[in-house]
Amino acid sequence: MSHERLTKHRYFVDLGPLTLEENFESGERMTFTVVAGGGMVPDGYVETVAITAVEIRPDVFLTSWTEESGANIVHLEDFERGVVHSRITLPDGTPLALTGTIKPLG
Repeated sequence: MSHERLTKHRYFVDLGPLTLEENFESGERMTFTVVAGGGMVPDGYVETVAITAVEIRPDVFLTSWTEESGANIVHLEDFERGVVHSRITLPDGTPLALTGTIKPLG
């Protein structure tokens, strides 16, 4: 399966209260920048994380990572439809389910 859709691409993710830019440096590494943290993460926060990305079908990826804070993130990124489903477990164990859009950036 190909990580071509991810590698060397940037995306804007809008999950309602949380918006971020994802910069996929490779199929195993991503840097995200929080545009608006919605009270969960400070605006402007930047972190580079190791990711696990699996292509479910062309243009649909299941991507997961753990942040320095201990938050665990799982995204189902449907690039064909421009939809992302995010499941977040905050460091205190609080689960969040957010759905929004994902769009390519320049």
